[in-house]
Amino acid sequence: MSATRYTYLGPEGTFTEAALRSLPEAATRELVPMVSVPAVLDAVRRGEAAGALVAIENSVEGGVTATLDELAAGSPLMIYREVLLPIAFALLVRPGTRLADVKTLTGHPVAQPQVRRWVEAHLPDASWESAASNADGARLVQEGRFDGAFAGEFAAALYGLEPLVTDIHDAKAATTRFVLVGRPGRTSAATGADKTSVVVWLSDDHPGALLELLQEFSACGVNLMRIESRPTGEGLGKYCFSIDCEGHITDRRVGEALMGLRRTCPQVRFLGSYPRADKVRPVLRPGTSDVDFTAAADWLSRCLDGRGEV
Repeated sequence: MSATRYTYLGPEGTFTEAALRSLPEAATRELVPMVSVPAVLDAVRRGEAAGALVAIENSVEGGVTATLDELAAGSPLMIYREVLLPIAFALLVRPGTRLADVKTLTGHPVAQPQVRRWVEAHLPDASWESAASNADGARLVQEGRFDGAFAGEFAAALYGLEPLVTDIHDAKAATTRFVLVGRPGRTSAATGADKTSVVVWLSDDHPGALLELLQEFSACGVNLMRIESRPTGEGLGKYCFSIDCEGHITDRRVGEALMGLRRTCPQVRFLGSYPRADKVRPVLRPGTSDVDFTAAADWLSRCLDGRGEV
């Protein structure tokens, strides 16, 4: 395995690269752009890279399906940390291009919902065609295949383009969440402000099946931060659930919830416990702290010894 190589969705100039470069360890790694999310993650699976940074969630569009599906399929991978990156787009054009000259647009599919209203207001007659990434869209503009691309302003110089309009976003607080993924290993130590990710498959389709899954978290006092259904590819109506919850696997409430899932579901894929980028600590309900779980276990032991009320 190349311990000094990280992969990311390229080419150079993507938001993913910007997020990756925000990590301190990126300064000592070889950063290798790849053509797609599957290619990025497969490089880690094959041992050609120690880690990969991929977008997993956007505050406007929701989950990044390519990443969710890749983490649910294939050989297991684990998330070791996350990065939150505020997103604002620039309209990149070839030098000398005016706004009235822009008839064709491109960008990553996740970018389109984030600039849709701006396009409708300023370029209502322009056509859109998706690119593999925002930086790839900039490259296509450089080659003359499109008039404008929505990408990070920082990508303009890389492709000989000019930012015609900057700070474009339909939602001002737009943020994309990225995760650093590696091959399975020991989780990092709990920090008190952590997140745990899993993928869960239901045993069968019956009334209340999803409720039963959710009750495992509720009964243990574990707050869900994201839950999304994704098709398994095995036929209509066959879904798995991608879930993020507050806490670390070593927290008793989280461990108990995961064991409950494993008892009742045919497959649970643990994707990792890792520090939250926003460093927010959970607010625990009464009875759900590690101390409370330990006290309950001690009480059960006393009951078995005939000392339950002592």
